[in-house]
Amino acid sequence: MSHYNTIFNQVLQIPSRFKFEQLVKQYNGNRYVKHFSCWNLFTVLLYAQIDGKDSLRDIETGLMIQNGKWYHLGLKNVKRSTISDANNRVDYRIYEGMFYEILKNCKDITPKHKFRFNNPLYTIDSTIIDLCLRMYPWAKFRKRKGALKLHYKYDHSGGIPDFLVISDGKQHDVKVAKTSDIPIIADSITSIDRAYIDYRYLSTINRARAYFVTRAKSNIKYEVVGQQENSERQGILGDFRIRLTGYYQSKAYPEDLRLVIYKDKESGKVFEFLTNNFQLSPVTIARIYKARWAIEIFIKWIKQNLKIKSFLGTSKNAVMSQIWVAMCYYLMLAYIKYQSKYKYSLLELNRVIKGSLFFTRSIIDLFSLNRYTIRKIREPDGFQLELF
Repeated sequence: MSHYNTIFNQVLQIPSRFKFEQLVKQYNGNRYVKHFSCWNLFTVLLYAQIDGKDSLRDIETGLMIQNGKWYHLGLKNVKRSTISDANNRVDYRIYEGMFYEILKNCKDITPKHKFRFNNPLYTIDSTIIDLCLRMYPWAKFRKRKGALKLHYKYDHSGGIPDFLVISDGKQHDVKVAKTSDIPIIADSITSIDRAYIDYRYLSTINRARAYFVTRAKSNIKYEVVGQQENSERQGILGDFRIRLTGYYQSKAYPEDLRLVIYKDKESGKVFEFLTNNFQLSPVTIARIYKARWAIEIFIKWIKQNLKIKSFLGTSKNAVMSQIWVAMCYYLMLAYIKYQSKYKYSLLELNRVIKGSLFFTRSIIDLFSLNRYTIRKIREPDGFQLELF
């Protein structure tokens, strides 16, 4: 039976090969290459992500065992040294560009967020990836510690990363947000925590005709210039139109702001939210900030289920390549889930694909399976139904 329709081969059909080759040409990825191309490296790194490979030796052994099913992909007798050399040579920006190409396809099919308003809803946050300074000296964070910081713009429509910036661990969150060209979409709402409060940055969002929701700092100085309607029955203690009075704050943000004071019924804690949106109800403003938990779950998921904490190479290019390929795989999972209307979670889908990676079965046959029933399936003989 032909091995062209393995589950892995169908997953590889999601990213556009044409777009990929355009990126390779843009960054001269295949210059001086005779056998092991940029696409070959992408294939190997994606395989390592899906199957959870921890080392180059582990990858080499896996390739050797599945040699017959890799042949049509141009991979034959791939050595550790070949993968290592390519990992250091191939520009990671190729995989970064591929991430945004896959993202375009995902955005066409993702469901809307669960709020009633139609504004696009985003959350910006970051996470630290600890590195051994002795092995990764280019990632110096502290005197005896190395680290990278991943800055995400999370889209609540579909629960996917909309933008990613990778910086060294010393970069402050708001500095990255101000200097990294994170797109600001008109009429969108972005939830940010207090680490991103820089009134010049908030003013930039406001001038772009977009909205933000954040928590007010304890040292904020302001005067009340108006009051909005509120309902204490829903936990709203105050809803004011304010103007900053601090000298530097008022210079950075001269426009009016809205201050919503909210008491959480469960914990009894009082929160002060700052926003430039005067149309939504105060309860909705509080719920928008509460929805930030989604990005915390997303970050926890990628750290637990993607290979972004241990790396196959020690060079900066190798580390960056692995992170971008990991994020490409996350989008591929999201694409499969929403395109096929898969009813289980991404975690279940990830387990199913991992458990059946080299089965010569249509991926559509896997939709009725979960982590328990995947163990029962066998290699089929006969007709293959194509999904992609």
